[in-house]
Amino acid sequence: MHFLKKVIESPCLEDPAKDHVNVHRHFYRYSKGEFPGPTLKITKTNTRTTLRGSFEYEDLIQEIVASTILDDEIEIKGVLITGTDSSELIRSLGLDWNLKKSTGKTKNYKAIIDGIVKKDTLIDIIEKFRESGYFLVSFNLNATCKVTTKNRIPQPSKKKADTKNEINKKIQFCTSVINTKDKNIDLIVDKALLDFKSEIPEKWKNIIISNFYKIEEIIIPKDVKDTRMLRILATRKGKLIRSLDIDGEIREKQYSVVV
Repeated sequence: MHFLKKVIESPCLEDPAKDHVNVHRHFYRYSKGEFPGPTLKITKTNTRTTLRGSFEYEDLIQEIVASTILDDEIEIKGVLITGTDSSELIRSLGLDWNLKKSTGKTKNYKAIIDGIVKKDTLIDIIEKFRESGYFLVSFNLNATCKVTTKNRIPQPSKKKADTKNEINKKIQFCTSVINTKDKNIDLIVDKALLDFKSEIPEKWKNIIISNFYKIEEIIIPKDVKDTRMLRILATRKGKLIRSLDIDGEIREKQYSVVV
């Protein structure tokens, strides 16, 4: 499950740093204030539906497209970046990826990916690495079944709000195309827009979902001296604001969150 869908379903998480790492880790970098979160744009024609997403929507796009694949095997290329040594998890999935520890200031692990996996394995990989890593891969089966993901994690935006140019730039991080079938559109809505489902008209051309965070309080854990761990383990309280643009008509929902 994508982390934002989990936040929408359970806005106030108990002990997020311990029990909900797959959500909590997406908020490590935020201090008090207002910040733009990830953005997703969906463009629909009679035959093709294009998804363009910012960083932190790549796993959802990959999951949606992978779910529509009819072939049993898919060639994938890209990188896996994790915050911890996930070698055991890689082996448990039957993969032979060579995970190497970084030598720079940013402490992480990275594996170059170039191989063939089964459809069910691909979906399993996407889900399993939501807790500890970023799965930045591309695959291309045909003109209406493909994903292209950039291989480098972008630097966080220092701007307090998204401009139109900023959004257009952000959503180039991961792009994809699938067939415009009713079941595929339903899949997109259920996975990315479920809280707006009843408000989406039958006919539309462009949808943009933008997420904004308003961090109002940071709860610091006790008995932790390391400043880096304080930032990682701290709980954020505030608001998640979701803005939905359907062919120029704006709808908005707000959630009080503990993450």
